[in-house]
Amino acid sequence: MKTLTVLLVWCVLFVLCWPLAILALFLWPVVWLLSLPFRLVGVTFTALFAFLAALLMLPARLLGGGPSKPAVV
Repeated sequence: MKTLTVLLVWCVLFVLCWPLAILALFLWPVVWLLSLPFRLVGVTFTALFAFLAALLMLPARLLGGGPSKPAVV
């Protein structure tokens, strides 16, 4: 659905101002390449924080801790 929306917006831009639409078409891969290192850093930090959370919760998991069960009345 997102791809269809982007295509529709680009077609409208092409009708209204075709030089800007062609420029956007050629600059999009450059912008994607420039944002790639930031995506890699984001994935790395997400993995690091998941690892730290698992490491900190390991003793509780080994001792049988888990989600608390609601008290039955």
